[in-house]
Amino acid sequence: MGTIYEAILSAKKESRKLLAILLDPDKINWETLGLLSQKINASPASHIFIGGSHVATPRISELVSFFKKACDVPVILFPGNPSQISDRADGILFLSLLSGRNPDFLVGHHVQAAPILAKTGLEILPTGYLLIESGSETAVARVSKTTPMPVSDVETIIHTAMASEMLGHKLLYLEAGSGAASAVPPDIIKEVSGCISIPLIVGGGIRTGQGIEAAFQNGADLVVIGTAFENDIHFFDTKP
Repeated sequence: MGTIYEAILSAKKESRKLLAILLDPDKINWETLGLLSQKINASPASHIFIGGSHVATPRISELVSFFKKACDVPVILFPGNPSQISDRADGILFLSLLSGRNPDFLVGHHVQAAPILAKTGLEILPTGYLLIESGSETAVARVSKTTPMPVSDVETIIHTAMASEMLGHKLLYLEAGSGAASAVPPDIIKEVSGCISIPLIVGGGIRTGQGIEAAFQNGADLVVIGTAFENDIHFFDTKP
């Protein structure tokens, strides 16, 4: 694997926690990109994720280029479909939605994306993606037409995580969804972390510094903040 993954593995080995800021291209205020990049640079972010379940803007590459110049952290695509691929990014989360059985999100989009990715220099990060029940319908569930895994069925969540690693995924992503009513429960993060050896990403519904810390304390290696930062550009100003 390439340098992004090696750095994530090193951080996990050294118990250094990582944080990604997720930017939805459709929600970007292009007039305040300078301030946004300043806030990211002043935050504890180790990565920038760009993308979403459904993105309408054709300016993804422009956005990627801006943040690659303005911020000194890897810019990684978080795509909902192959149309969101930009060869200007550093890498891409090659997400397989294992919590559902929609063939497009299990492997269909990947087949479409493969010849496109083969022509880029993007570092490809095969990622098992598990959508977890969060108390409200999220964009991921709506677009993928899949049902989140119920938090009451911890055993199936654990077994799916184990299967993801056995299938060869290099990362596992527990996702509550953008704008989720509640985050992935700490006990589920802890259980999943204890049964896999690959780095664990957790995102969705995390709105406070305490929420970030709770995810870290229970085994998340990388936490993703999206809506909270979108709604409050000063989110990290008072966070340790």
